[in-house]
Amino acid sequence: MAEQARFLLAGVMGWPVIHSRSPALHGFLLQQHGLYGAYVPLAIKPEGLEAALRALPALCFAGCNLTIPHKQAAMAMVDAVDEAARAIGAASCVTVGEDGRLSATNNDWFGYVEGVLEIYPDWRADAGPIVVIGAGGGSRAVVYALVRRGAGEIRLVNRTRSRAEALANDIGPITVVDWDARADALDGAAMLVNTTSQGMVGNPPLDIDLARLPKDALVSDIVYIPAETPLLAAARQRGNPTVRGLGMLLHQARPAWRSWFGIDVSVTPELRTAIEATL
Repeated sequence: MAEQARFLLAGVMGWPVIHSRSPALHGFLLQQHGLYGAYVPLAIKPEGLEAALRALPALCFAGCNLTIPHKQAAMAMVDAVDEAARAIGAASCVTVGEDGRLSATNNDWFGYVEGVLEIYPDWRADAGPIVVIGAGGGSRAVVYALVRRGAGEIRLVNRTRSRAEALANDIGPITVVDWDARADALDGAAMLVNTTSQGMVGNPPLDIDLARLPKDALVSDIVYIPAETPLLAAARQRGNPTVRGLGMLLHQARPAWRSWFGIDVSVTPELRTAIEATL
């Protein structure tokens, strides 16, 4: 083990938090780089979130990730929130500064883009219309990422139209499409992204007919349990290129490590295999 000036300590706050794969992910990175440290799951009830965040400096944490249900509430409890988190409306990562101040950002958008580029290095968000299904927190991160990457047309489909309209108003430019017209929205699309929990283990598959989707359109899903959702399986069977959801989780760790520890890490095949084994 390499000699270090300090013990590297970070974690993930959620309620519940036992489902999180982040401890396995960051634990692997610590071991891979021969670093002395720990990444721990922190089961924090909503009413205890602010106290837990404020305890991070005293406990010598470099920072933490945030998962359900803390991503929005934490934004009002830290000292600084960056542009990405404000635009997305949620924070996924908190860093403790040298002065003990807490700063929040959202790395999910970065993780999403890098997850796509890992599989398709030539992917471009401005290649044509992109259909995004869902208007929750995951969708906000994905849409923000697509806009940042220069997407010219985003067709946003959600069961509750008002939520989609709120997202469009916050991030834009976006065309909101009624749920009943979701299959029609696929006509001429260059990409389809599912940001809902449909297709996740325990949930029904995403209810959408892919017949009008061009067969060269990229199909992406942010769900990573199972590794291949019914949507991705159906898309692959008809010849569409696909991107699985695990890459988003893996790549969002990179800016977190840079912020917490000043260390650049990579998503290696060994890391991917190790986390896939936990799914």
